[in-house]
Amino acid sequence: MSDGGDASASASTITTERRGHVLLIGLDRPQKRNAFTLAMLNELALAYGELERVPELRCGVLFAHGDHFTGGLDLADIAPAIQSDGTLAVPDGGLQPWRLDGVPYTTPIVAAAHGWCITLGIELLLAADIRIASSDTRFTQLEVQRGIYPFGGATIRFPREAGWGNAMRWLLTGDEFDAPEALRIGLVQEVVEPGTQVERAIELAERIAERSAPLGVQATLRSAQRAVQEGEAAAAASLQPDVVPLMRSEDGAEGLRSFLDRRAARFTGR
Repeated sequence: MSDGGDASASASTITTERRGHVLLIGLDRPQKRNAFTLAMLNELALAYGELERVPELRCGVLFAHGDHFTGGLDLADIAPAIQSDGTLAVPDGGLQPWRLDGVPYTTPIVAAAHGWCITLGIELLLAADIRIASSDTRFTQLEVQRGIYPFGGATIRFPREAGWGNAMRWLLTGDEFDAPEALRIGLVQEVVEPGTQVERAIELAERIAERSAPLGVQATLRSAQRAVQEGEAAAAASLQPDVVPLMRSEDGAEGLRSFLDRRAARFTGR
């Protein structure tokens, strides 16, 4: 977590760039190690809303400008809002970046971390679908050392992703751990050379956006979310019924034709 205000807090702290079917979302408060203010959280929520709302966008990449992914929350800015009512509102047109509001999402996010990845940073990774880290990334979920606890999803997702013991080792101590440990416990899927993490995340996002059928990606995410939220039985009951409209879609027909023609498919999302 970070402390202290910022004279440039009114400036934009999130960048967005559309690159084909991919939306690049950058944390851009490097002078404060990308520590999150309320305004920055709102901007990120709006970027997530754009990603989910625009049909042409098929995948997102979350990354950070500067030397660090994020120093966590700027407590000087955030704490009063939390102390007043315990909630952080999402602006109109935005979506909660933690993805804990029960709203299903259909557009995947690949996250790329480097430098410090503290508290909220880990929770943003856990809310993403694929996570990449540079080998110099340092992680810590240190809320217990500040008298609070992780309230952005780590207590829910970290045990599920890493296993109970692995998660509690870091959640209950707030100790720092490195990229190899993050890979070992499943917090990240790949560790790459410093400076290449965003390139690798974009490569994976473009692979999803350009080679995978959009309707198939959306159905895959819905099925996986249903299994987590409603249980495996509910997800299993929907598997065959939900594949029927996919097979009847234009992309389903194109997938079959490309298989028979032994060529790459050209999907349109219809």
